[in-house]
Amino acid sequence: MTSYVFDFSHGDKDQKDLLGGKGANLAEMTRLGLPVPPGFTITTEACRHYLAQGSEPQDLRLQVTMALRRLEDQVGRRLGDSVDPLLVSVRSGAKFSMPGMMETVLNVGLNDYSVLGLIEASGDERFVWDSYRRLIQMFGKTVLGIEGEAFAAALDAAKQVKGARSDVDLDAADLKDLVGDFKEIVLKHTGRDFPQDPREQLDLATRSVFDSWNTDRARLYRRRERIAHDLGTAVNVCTMVFGNLGETSGTGVCFTRDPATGRPGVYGDYMTNAQGEDVVSGIRNTLSLDDFAALDPASYGELRQIMRRLETHYRDLCDIEFTVERGKLWMLQTRVGKRTAGAAFRIASALVDERLITLDEALERVTGTQLANLMFPQFDPGTARTALTRGMAASPGAAVGRVVFDSPTAVEWAARGEQVVLLRRETNPEDLEGMLASAGILTSRGGKTSHAAVVARGMGKTAVCGADELEVDSVAKYAQAGGVRVEEGDLLSIDGTTGEVFVGQVPVVPSPVVRYLEEGLDAAVEGADEGTADLVRAVDRILGHADAVRRLGVRANADTADDAARARRMGAQGIGLCRTEHMFLGDRRVLIERVILAATPAERASALEALLPMQRADFTDLLETMDGLPVTIRLLDPPLHEFLPDRADLMVEVARAEERGEPDERAIRMLAAVNRLHESNPMLGLRGVRLGLTVPGLFSLQVRAIAEAVAARIAAGGHPHAEIMIPLVGSVMELHLIRDETDGVVAQVGADAGLDLTIPVGTMIELPRAALTAYRIAEAAEFFSFGTNDLTQTTWGFSRDDVEAAFFAAYLEKGVFTVSPFESLDVDGVGRLVRIAAQEGRAARPDLKLGVCGEHGGDPESIHFFHRTGLDYVSCSPFRVPVARLEAARATLTSGVDAASA
Repeated sequence: MTSYVFDFSHGDKDQKDLLGGKGANLAEMTRLGLPVPPGFTITTEACRHYLAQGSEPQDLRLQVTMALRRLEDQVGRRLGDSVDPLLVSVRSGAKFSMPGMMETVLNVGLNDYSVLGLIEASGDERFVWDSYRRLIQMFGKTVLGIEGEAFAAALDAAKQVKGARSDVDLDAADLKDLVGDFKEIVLKHTGRDFPQDPREQLDLATRSVFDSWNTDRARLYRRRERIAHDLGTAVNVCTMVFGNLGETSGTGVCFTRDPATGRPGVYGDYMTNAQGEDVVSGIRNTLSLDDFAALDPASYGELRQIMRRLETHYRDLCDIEFTVERGKLWMLQTRVGKRTAGAAFRIASALVDERLITLDEALERVTGTQLANLMFPQFDPGTARTALTRGMAASPGAAVGRVVFDSPTAVEWAARGEQVVLLRRETNPEDLEGMLASAGILTSRGGKTSHAAVVARGMGKTAVCGADELEVDSVAKYAQAGGVRVEEGDLLSIDGTTGEVFVGQVPVVPSPVVRYLEEGLDAAVEGADEGTADLVRAVDRILGHADAVRRLGVRANADTADDAARARRMGAQGIGLCRTEHMFLGDRRVLIERVILAATPAERASALEALLPMQRADFTDLLETMDGLPVTIRLLDPPLHEFLPDRADLMVEVARAEERGEPDERAIRMLAAVNRLHESNPMLGLRGVRLGLTVPGLFSLQVRAIAEAVAARIAAGGHPHAEIMIPLVGSVMELHLIRDETDGVVAQVGADAGLDLTIPVGTMIELPRAALTAYRIAEAAEFFSFGTNDLTQTTWGFSRDDVEAAFFAAYLEKGVFTVSPFESLDVDGVGRLVRIAAQEGRAARPDLKLGVCGEHGGDPESIHFFHRTGLDYVSCSPFRVPVARLEAARATLTSGVDAASA
């Protein structure tokens, strides 16, 4: 027979998968000999059976009966007995703490008969009727599904009749009448009387816990926190102890350290003559633990000893719930407490100093997500603000600026020293300069992986996307929401951490952690308060240890020398992706137009020749900034039409000119070129290696510029390490053809400079065919860099910008995704292609270097997969480099490397 029920005396804290977090920790405290009310746990396995079959396991009812009998024998009372009855609480308890789960039901076992026995046994009539009304209220709301407002209204009415300010001012007669009112509410809303059978109460409450696993709010929380949907929850049945037995009783919550700051000390709240959730419900003002110490020194002293013991035992911040029943302390729950990002780093470092954990363990206690939260500026929480709208928190941080509605204006205003917020319906590659110039980006369309969101995160820019309440008129240059109108030049404040948008200027508090990363430890702690200095030192300590531990290298995606310099300050060990197409925007765009419009080879050669010195200067600056470190330069990738004017605009321009009788030859030629290059799906059309094979001289120009920049840096005494990456290769023959051309150009430049130039050539794996034929492509490639953004699009058949707005929300809601595959790598599909390419590529070329340069290179969960798969490095935006450094080290500590891949 499968065991579905475990007494608290049989289990420990390591059985969270089976007993849930609450049950495992109750068992652990029982094992430690702490004062825990006796009880038992119904396992997550029983829940999983119920969810799969629609009914409880056949043996569960008998096992619960046996556990109840053991509990009754232990405490010397019977559930629902008419003389001194046993009462129990029923609580959910999944492996992970989940606020979406069912609320606690207290006092199970009370009915019209046992209430009289409890009055006689306790000698406190008021306490008993208070406990009974609580049972009906909790049971009615959480088990029977009655709106809590129905009970709250009845309670308020009773207080009003009595003239009472709080529920504690109601006497026994008032509460007895309230029980009658609550019963009427149950009958009215359910069509049945409140259950009088104690075992029926217990069974219904247990089933409600199981059902709560799949409530909308529970599923939403699991999706957000990336918790698996098939874990199930346990049910904890615990002997009731009563904090509502007068002034010598109460209930409280405490932490062994401050969960907000990480400071050592005793933090918590206590409420006399209270029960269950009263402390956190806000129904009355709470007392401090210092007040508790004055009221009940003995219980407080015992609590302090237990807190110290639990923190030492768990070697971490503990969150504790307790009840005092007539001077007797009982422990109801403990768990490793949740904390802010700053507290996480401070506590981890402090526990190392206290010799409770090692530096490796400290590293495992913090996350890249927490570090990212510490890097973003925040609005001053103490400042009044006026809300405009709310969207999706796409890229964290706080930004304040004057609203602009197009990129040229953003660039112009930023150049004159203005802080600007770029407000668009949605962004596209043409907005890049404006996005770069802006302090923050706000769109009325799109989601967390839209163009605006992805680019903003890559640049470390604050962004709020998908604020669909906003009506944006970029021509008239205004936006409005809820009757509030915002004109160009008005001040806006956007919070990329919460998605909130405010009218006017909300003061911003800068991040000391970013100052530490940019300027060093001494600059960051100079003049800082003690708490800030401790935080920065903790981050420095743990991040420094991470660099010593990690196996994966961390590079940055950077297209300019300024980006590269910032990446290097952030700890990047090279550039994993330089996107050369970004070098052809702005004033240089006309030169690409000349290449595209060239009618003869001579015209094309002339246009390319004009680009050469600019490209050479770009690469020289980049290599100088990253001197001594590898710089992977991707040759031109996007469709050529992106460098040309809009087709519809051109058609109108040509038509109007002809209507005036003044044909515009340049516009006509441009329209012909646009029509010639027009594609139904340009992202799967003429781009990447296909451009290099069909536009003579384009790739060789870029290769020459790279080689000449390398030669120039060598001549200047530098140590350049350029690498050339060929994009969108699907066939090894494509790579052979471009490689032959590339090697020839590099050899020629080297000969002209009197140098033996060696520049590695590799490819970007961003097509499924490339991954599946990696064993052949490796013949011509010295390295692979996985472009996981496009590999995800081509594997799923998704156009990211289209499908995100169309059906991603529905897919997330229905559970097709737990998280967007563009946000965190689809390990089963895209990840398998990465693993195949890594394994078979290295089998063909053992010295093949493997990296990743897609957006996933900065995602914590994806980094762990790349480590296990045996990649050599990840590359991400400069702002995410510290996060990647930390997570790469955590991956080293928490997972091995796939033997088949490494």
